Amino acid sequence: GAQNPMGRYFIEAMPIAGVYLCIVLLILAACEAGILIGRRYHRAHQDEGAMTSVGPMVGGLLGMLAFVLAFTFSMAATHHGARKQDVLTEAIYINTAYLRADLLGDTRGPQIKRLLREYVDVRLRAARPGGDLKAGVTRSLEIHDLLWAQASSAVSEDSNRNTLLAVTSVNDVIAMHERRVTDAVHARIPGGIWLGLMAITVLTMGALGLQVGLSGKRRLVGIIPIALAFAVLATLVLDLNRPQGGFFTVSQQPLLDLQVRINGAAK
Repeated sequence: GAQNPMGRYFIEAMPIAGVYLCIVLLILAACEAGILIGRRYHRAHQDEGAMTSVGPMVGGLLGMLAFVLAFTFSMAATHHGARKQDVLTEAIYINTAYLRADLLGDTRGPQIKRLLREYVDVRLRAARPGGDLKAGVTRSLEIHDLLWAQASSAVSEDSNRNTLLAVTSVNDVIAMHERRVTDAVHARIPGGIWLGLMAITVLTMGALGLQVGLSGKRRLVGIIPIALAFAVLATLVLDLNRPQGGFFTVSQQPLLDLQVRINGAAK
């Protein structure tokens, strides 16, 4: 939200097991409520046609739930893929800037290389599970200022073609930061979609429980596999939407390889 610069939802800060448990309990509670309402109606009216009339509604709700879940999964997978591509693109930009730093001479070139080595370390620390993302972003912005100070000074001293190439690469590194922050922090599934998915889930599972209750028998055991399976899917989608931690993490291998390469070249 606007009040939280890292844009994290409360549920995204929960352990993955806690998220799964909450979803299971929500589904079972909705089913239980539907069963109680259905049994009460059955005892009061003994309407044998009621269960038949509820069947199409349950089928329609299950279809709608499947559609919304697939749509949500597609959004999460797209965001996850963008984050993976961002890591590779950033590694390429940093490597290019590191190599072109040699074009800025023996004074500014080594300074820019030192800053870029620290920059890679900062990015990797912030991206690992449990890393301090806010601190990583803050330090990255500070390094941007230092890099740009070196680059702009080099241009003011000598604006030849080689200098401009190096400065362009530094600018690409700085611009790439904004794309990574946008894709990793701000490009999330909107809270409204999660609320809609939750509402449809409650209605669907409640209707399913209602259908069971109208039969006059208590068959919550038959609904438990559905609840567990849906909870797994919903939890995986939510976890896929997280930038850090959980089962789905964005591989930082391109930056790790770059870290090894530039640290080895500095020795």
